[in-house]
Amino acid sequence: MNDFDWGQLINPEFYITLKLGGIQIGLYMVLFIVFAETGLFAGFFLPGDSLLFLAGIYNRELLQTIFVLENGFLNVTILSVLVAVAGIFGNMVGYWFGAKSGVYLFKKEDTFWFKKHYLLQSKDFFEKYGGKAIIFARFLPIFRTFAPIVAGIVAMDKKKFMFYNILSSFLWSFLLIFSGHYLYGLFKEQWGIDLKEHIEKIIIIIILASTLPVIFKLLKKKVKS
Repeated sequence: MNDFDWGQLINPEFYITLKLGGIQIGLYMVLFIVFAETGLFAGFFLPGDSLLFLAGIYNRELLQTIFVLENGFLNVTILSVLVAVAGIFGNMVGYWFGAKSGVYLFKKEDTFWFKKHYLLQSKDFFEKYGGKAIIFARFLPIFRTFAPIVAGIVAMDKKKFMFYNILSSFLWSFLLIFSGHYLYGLFKEQWGIDLKEHIEKIIIIIILASTLPVIFKLLKKKVKS
């Protein structure tokens, strides 16, 4: 514990390779974080997209907690399904909380865990894109945390919400985890590059790719106003 660095909390590789009492618990940490991003409103600082991309690279290490199949495709598919299910349940909790506490949230003061301006931005985002916002938000930090809450606040039809919730969760998990897995293999076979040795660069690229559209949108909105 003396070697613990608080900066590790925003490093997805820390969670993936985490061991407790010598036991690999990376898989459970990945599933918990995916759930927490929308179910526990922690999306603004926990790694999301980069976590899933790296999970694709470390899929065998993650799944060995429960089992590992010889077929790499099945391993990645099973991991993607588990992550998708965690994301679905996270969104359901967010929707429930929004439906029950909508008025309270808009009156709540800012805390470390809660920033009201994120909620207002997500509400504008939701009003602009409707049900599709649930899909778009999956790929955007911060928005994926508050989109299901806003859906609950505005009393979005539950069946419609679940349709977009399930679709977005599977798209998000399969796209990022499969990308990590197959790009890792491609770089290693074609160019002899082990992406595990360039994790920091990968994280930076993914963070920029996922946050720049959000920053650009906010800046554009300020210029117009």
